[in-house]
Amino acid sequence: MSIFQELQHRQAAYHTRRHFLRTCSTGLGAMALHSLFGRSPGNDIAHDLSLVNTLRHHAPKAKRVIYLHMAGAPSQLELFQYKPKLKELDGKPCPESLLEGQKFAFIRGTPYMLGPQAEFRQHGESGAWVSERLPFFSKIVDDVCFLHAMHTDEFNHAPAQLLMHSGSPRLGRPSMGSWVTYGLGSENENLPSFVVLLSGASAPSAGKSVWGSGFLPSVYQGIQCRSKGDPVLYLSDPKGLDRKLRKKTIETINQINQKEYEEVNDPEVLTRIAQYELAFNMQMSVPEAMNIEDEPEYIRQAYGVEPGKESFANNCLLARRLAERDVRFIQLFHWGWDSHGTAFNEGLQHGFKDRCREVDQPMTALIKDLKQRGLLDETLVVWGGEFGRTPMQETLGEVVRDRPFVGRDHHKEAFTIWMAGGGIKPGISYGKTDDIGFYGVEDRVHVHDLQATILHQLGFDHEKLTYRFQGRDFRLTDVHGEVVKAII
Repeated sequence: MSIFQELQHRQAAYHTRRHFLRTCSTGLGAMALHSLFGRSPGNDIAHDLSLVNTLRHHAPKAKRVIYLHMAGAPSQLELFQYKPKLKELDGKPCPESLLEGQKFAFIRGTPYMLGPQAEFRQHGESGAWVSERLPFFSKIVDDVCFLHAMHTDEFNHAPAQLLMHSGSPRLGRPSMGSWVTYGLGSENENLPSFVVLLSGASAPSAGKSVWGSGFLPSVYQGIQCRSKGDPVLYLSDPKGLDRKLRKKTIETINQINQKEYEEVNDPEVLTRIAQYELAFNMQMSVPEAMNIEDEPEYIRQAYGVEPGKESFANNCLLARRLAERDVRFIQLFHWGWDSHGTAFNEGLQHGFKDRCREVDQPMTALIKDLKQRGLLDETLVVWGGEFGRTPMQETLGEVVRDRPFVGRDHHKEAFTIWMAGGGIKPGISYGKTDDIGFYGVEDRVHVHDLQATILHQLGFDHEKLTYRFQGRDFRLTDVHGEVVKAII
């Protein structure tokens, strides 16, 4: 069947009762949306899609976000929370009062307390506690804000990652980056407004859903790029097809798509048009943006980049290059932080130390580089995992000294996230946990509060950035969340 015959077939299907009942709400909704913004469905496609700046509610402090997610959840007790009391309790049975009513992913019975597996010192004028695991980062503590009493609702990786990035532990909700690009549109028509970069031996446990668009039009989903090989798969022209012919092909396809959109008002047709156009523009812009070989040698050394490899260091440098090119939301995932102590890679004295070495220098260089270029004030950088780790060791009954590796279980009641730039107060520590780091006792911050604060810095009222789906308005923070005003 030719493409024109296919269009005729679809056109016939559009007049059936089944098609009307299935899609009339979308068509009427699209007409209503166009009328609200004073536009007819036949107006400019890019304008229909982006709605640039129409959804902001107040003046923004930040223009973009770089979110560094440590997939697997790093231990706050080996990085940012100094607990001398926990050191005193090392190897002693956990008090039953800490276990009552608590759910853990793997701990069974009565575990033993586990003291800090790193030495701590205070750094900077702020006196922030940072362990020996992050020697580079300890030098920039006065540029960041620590949230020490973060807490979440989930203690397994995939649901907790989904909650952190989509506001819900279940599949189907838009990710934070998708909400941001839905609300702000794009400032660079030649690059995606939401870019995802992965490093480590695996992808996040929740898979691509943590950068998916959920029920938002799919034009708002994250675009995964690579620091090794072709930045985007199938970006190059097919063999025997030059760029001029490729452009004519895309123009012809999009003329057909435009005709279909005018007939059915399906927003996914606009997505298809935009993706064809963006893909064509990306053929020139993405290789240039992703080429870290263009950077001076001293910059590459500062980040510790490894040309030809897919690494967190490479991705941090790419994040800065993308920020310079006005990409709205840049999401880095670095896998391998699940430190249960069941094997070498999951030991706090082994694999965990390797993960720290992989991120310490590049994330520090990223903050310094953004600051030096005048980009930090308008770029909000966020670092953290999906939950924390317990002050008890994960145990099957063994005493600490009898185990070759030690680790901690998942913990939803307390963990640390740090933020920098984008109108966030530097050099402060907000929130406090108890003497062993088990529970937040002062200025607790929920995941939804963090999301509300990030959106606030971008110019949104998190309660008003909504999208109607299946009969009700949805938002990133669900029905929760408060802006953490003390850190702004």
